[in-house]
Amino acid sequence: MKSAKRVNLVSVKLIKEKSMLYQKRKVQSPQDAYDLLKPMLVDEDREKFLVVCLSTKNEPVAINVCHVGSLNASIVHPREVMKVAILANSASIIVAHNHPSQDPTESREDIEVTKRLAEAGKLLGIELLDHLIVCEEKFVSLKEKGHI
Repeated sequence: MKSAKRVNLVSVKLIKEKSMLYQKRKVQSPQDAYDLLKPMLVDEDREKFLVVCLSTKNEPVAINVCHVGSLNASIVHPREVMKVAILANSASIIVAHNHPSQDPTESREDIEVTKRLAEAGKLLGIELLDHLIVCEEKFVSLKEKGHI
């Protein structure tokens, strides 16, 4: 006869680390998203991948640093991206990352992760609105490029 197995009872919480003011209140274009995220990404020496959680009115409710990569790579898994979106009760998300080289040209990996995130979002009912590649002087919207 086997002994009983102890199972942990847990709760999951989204913890606010700090906050910031967003004057526009709504993200209505890729330019709005770029303006929101540029200060968090342009001075980084490694790739940083951010998730912006949006309400049904496209108001940002949370921004999460999902992953910090190396000089030229960031491994992003849909599970990690969608975890914060679910916890923040997001209607939709925008994801973004920087290219420390300051060349915003999308890579094959950028396109592939965008497609995987869009598929995962469809399954969960959380729409991926855009994926931005942010650099100091310019950005690329993968939605505008037709990858979403």
